[in-house]
Amino acid sequence: MIRIVSTRTLKQADVQIVELHDRAETLRRDLATEKQAAQHAADFLIRAEDNVERLHKQLLAAQDDAARARGELDALRSQHLLDTEDRVVLRMLLRAARKQQARTDRVHVLLRFGVVHSVHATRDAAEIAAEAEGAAPGGWTSPSTCCVTPPSAAEVPWRIESLTLGSVK
Repeated sequence: MIRIVSTRTLKQADVQIVELHDRAETLRRDLATEKQAAQHAADFLIRAEDNVERLHKQLLAAQDDAARARGELDALRSQHLLDTEDRVVLRMLLRAARKQQARTDRVHVLLRFGVVHSVHATRDAAEIAAEAEGAAPGGWTSPSTCCVTPPSAAEVPWRIESLTLGSVK
């Protein structure tokens, strides 16, 4: 079968071929551009995932550091409270020592039959020591509380004598 094709039809076919060829070229360029954009997007996504992993590791490290710091802070707070309590106790001891220094212008000597038994800072301490050694609460005397002329020290089982310390101010 023979087909008759006109020149006009051939010209139209040539024009369509050229248009299709131009369109194909445009599509190839668009495809290359899209491939390049897709490659850039994939690279960006990979970098973003790497950054997310790195930031996640940094977050975990920061949380560990924060937990360690909280533990240290709790320990330091406890230590600070202990230090504060220690300072309060030291102040109380210092006040007591200063009061003791202010009162140490006398000592109280506990005598047993005229022989020195012990020396005490207070009269009460001397009385307690005598009672601990077996003296009856009324069985010992002090020259200031006894008679006008006190008996000799060798005659009295327990006696307390207060002595002034001349060198202490």
